[in-house]
Amino acid sequence: MAEETERLGEDVDPRPAADQQQTRRWRLVGPGIVVAATAVGAGDLVATLIAGSRFGYALLWAVVLGVAVKIALAEATGRWHLATGSTIFVGWRSLGAWTSVYFAVYVAIWGFVYGATAMTSSALPLAALFPVLPLEAWAILSGLVGLAFVWFGNYRVFEKVMTALIGVMFVIVVGLAVLVVPDLGATLSGLVPRLPEGSAVYTLGLVGGVGGTITMAAYGYWVNAKGWRDASWMRVMRLDNRVAYITTGVFVVAMLIVGADLLYRSGITLTEGDRGLLDLDEILRDRFGRVVSTLFLVGFWATSFSSLLGVWQGVSLLFTDFVRTRREARGQLSEGPAERSLPYRGYVLWLTFPPMVLVFLGQPFAIVVAYGALGAFFMPFLALTLVWLLNSSRTPEQWRNGWLSNGLLVAAALLFVVLCVNELVGLGS
Repeated sequence: MAEETERLGEDVDPRPAADQQQTRRWRLVGPGIVVAATAVGAGDLVATLIAGSRFGYALLWAVVLGVAVKIALAEATGRWHLATGSTIFVGWRSLGAWTSVYFAVYVAIWGFVYGATAMTSSALPLAALFPVLPLEAWAILSGLVGLAFVWFGNYRVFEKVMTALIGVMFVIVVGLAVLVVPDLGATLSGLVPRLPEGSAVYTLGLVGGVGGTITMAAYGYWVNAKGWRDASWMRVMRLDNRVAYITTGVFVVAMLIVGADLLYRSGITLTEGDRGLLDLDEILRDRFGRVVSTLFLVGFWATSFSSLLGVWQGVSLLFTDFVRTRREARGQLSEGPAERSLPYRGYVLWLTFPPMVLVFLGQPFAIVVAYGALGAFFMPFLALTLVWLLNSSRTPEQWRNGWLSNGLLVAAALLFVVLCVNELVGLGS
């Protein structure tokens, strides 16, 4: 505790020591905000809007359940890093070489396709706001700005920018939800679990989509980059994680409110995919005027670009650890900060330049199938390996899973297996 207090700061304050420590913990919140801002992208907003437009508030309970599941997943990832002093990739390698084979294939294909998706998603609102350049040009500029930012930046600046972006997202989307004047009674009724006809897939998507991507595995690396490297930071990490996902939950609930009150009652449907947010822009312009629609496009951009930055930085850290762990297993020591290493910069380049081909040509069917099939397996892989690692002797006894953590992680694994099967069925149809 003395070490934790020293790390939390040395400012003199007349309030009791416990009060000072709690206040400083709040000031330290950051890595959770980063992972939440990265994981919630434009596609999640569209999925939530469509669920609201089709089923009103009936699936609100699924959003709340999704927040609980993601808190458990992120907490388990952070707990592994802090309790063991090693990274999640070291844990995966201890489970067998199969984890490295899967990760290598997955991260190569996923990064290639996601790079194009992220650049295009960031470009859509920019092309609508500033039509002086075509969509493809805005996409390439977005990728290059992201590349420069993570190439020359550091974690401290990265966290501040990500916090600012999620602040913009939060204020605009929650403000929009207030603007549509939600029905409070109907909203609260959505907390009662029920499944309207035809809602099963949307329900699973809402539970699984509240900030759930490969970047959840990057949370432990951002925890370490913050300077939290041992179990003395466990309480701070847990506070950080809860604040982040509760904030994300409020954000997603606000989008559901917009879908339920603005679209469901009017019988309006949106285009599937990120372009559905451009449909909403036109609806907002007709109902509330250009100022509101412009602010929404700014929020759309903040949502998309924060995901781009988070992946460019976080997944590159994962890839760097993958390479370094393999080298260290062969007796080759790695030196210097990860953010300045060749593997880190190499993967950032992989995310930026090869996907530009897809920006111009579209996404070839074979690549999309492979991406979807591999991507659908990642979250079950993460949940099940965390159950394995955190119930074994690899984890100090006091930090192993309790019944609640095990229950939520197993539930998450089952949920994502069902979503995985649904994804594969959809790809095969």
